[in-house]
Amino acid sequence: MDLNTLTQFLAVARLEHLSRAAAELRVAQPSLSRSIARLEAELGTPLFDRGGRLRLNEAGRIFRGHVERSLGELEAGRRAVAEAAGQGFGTVRLASETFLAFSGPLAAFKQAHPGVEIELHQLSAEEMARRLRARDIDLAVASQPITAEGLECVLLLDEEVGLALCPDHPLAGRARVSVEDIADQPFIAARPGHWQRRLLERLFAARGLVPRIVCEGDEAASIAELISAGLGIGLVPAIARRTATRLPLVWAGVDAPGCRRTLTLYWNGGDRLPAPARLLREAVAAWDWETGGRA
Repeated sequence: MDLNTLTQFLAVARLEHLSRAAAELRVAQPSLSRSIARLEAELGTPLFDRGGRLRLNEAGRIFRGHVERSLGELEAGRRAVAEAAGQGFGTVRLASETFLAFSGPLAAFKQAHPGVEIELHQLSAEEMARRLRARDIDLAVASQPITAEGLECVLLLDEEVGLALCPDHPLAGRARVSVEDIADQPFIAARPGHWQRRLLERLFAARGLVPRIVCEGDEAASIAELISAGLGIGLVPAIARRTATRLPLVWAGVDAPGCRRTLTLYWNGGDRLPAPARLLREAVAAWDWETGGRA
């Protein structure tokens, strides 16, 4: 059981697809299949269900957690040794669902610490939890809870979520609207699993309704563009009112309890966070997210 085999196993476990994993790893699919088979033989049990589509089974899920933690510890050790040996000030890896509002804090951090390299990863909350556990990332900023053992967090922002409309929309003159007012409206929404999509579905489900989604997107800026073009309406956080000022959008409040989002910074607990990550954690936590400046 070597590191290469474990790395290959994690790729197959994440994608649940041999050919895609082989392409990502740049190895031949038959070779990858043999590696997984040897690993299963060594462990004495299958790690995947192979009836139809390849699926990670319960044993595979248990093993994946241990492998992620083990490889994460090795990577943390490598970075700690490099830091102790003075091989550069290092790299910090930050993940978020969107980086739309991050230009300010990241620019300020780079100005203060030009020797630190920043890696940005746009991930779902579920993927952030997995990669924090595996120590593939140092910090994660999410708009929905991340659950993984040993994580610590700090609240960055608690803000209202409102409704964005194009200027000639029939509801554009309203300061506030109810969910019933927008029940039949076409929505431009994020993909399933994104915090904005979950909030939209939760607001409608509380009233026995289902939102009419006509377009799904991955990035807040694209959603705002489509709304401004009159293709639909959408939920947007208050912070977007600063970052989308160039667009012809009208904003309205939503009369519904819980129509808010919280922005939270997560990291692995303990004292093993690399120095560059600790510096960025402090800078992000100290940023004034409501006004877009240093606190």
